[in-house]
Amino acid sequence: MSSPTEHPAAWARTDVPEGLGLGTLLPEPDGYRLEAGETVVEGEERFFTRFTVRTDLAWATREVRTEVVSGRGTAAVALAAQGGHWFDDKGNPLPGLVGCLDVDVAATPLTNTLPIRRLGLRPGEYRDIQVVWIDIPSLRVRRVRQRYTRHAAEGGLERYTYRDPLHGEYRLSVDGHGVVVDYERFARRLRADD
Repeated sequence: MSSPTEHPAAWARTDVPEGLGLGTLLPEPDGYRLEAGETVVEGEERFFTRFTVRTDLAWATREVRTEVVSGRGTAAVALAAQGGHWFDDKGNPLPGLVGCLDVDVAATPLTNTLPIRRLGLRPGEYRDIQVVWIDIPSLRVRRVRQRYTRHAAEGGLERYTYRDPLHGEYRLSVDGHGVVVDYERFARRLRADD
């Protein structure tokens, strides 16, 4: 995969009647920054979420801040990580998350870029990992086991299967930066030719 420069993307959610997400991947001197936001309307539920994730140069998460704005007001969660040890916004350790190197913000396909880039799988390889899962819109934080399997490239895109015990299995296609183009039953990139 190529080394990223600023790489913006937009997705239409395919799992809800109305959902649109925007995000960008930005290189920084000491790592990478992911910035994204999403608006979702599903039945009576309407919310906007935005987040920032910062990683080191090896794509391991160093910090994440996620915010949800809804009719109930604004809520946020902020976490910091160092070498697989996680802390809340007051510096308290979170022992249940020890060993997790990635964060998965449930509202967006952008955070799938983190393990895809960090693991560097070859076609036919897979890896089981533990990630910090931030549920949207509840902002509940928990540890989740995930598996990424890389397949042969097709149509100029890299192919993966993502699996977790909570949500099942999904096929993903990603561009040369590791940013999702199509996420089966969840989101599809708008104008993915860049």
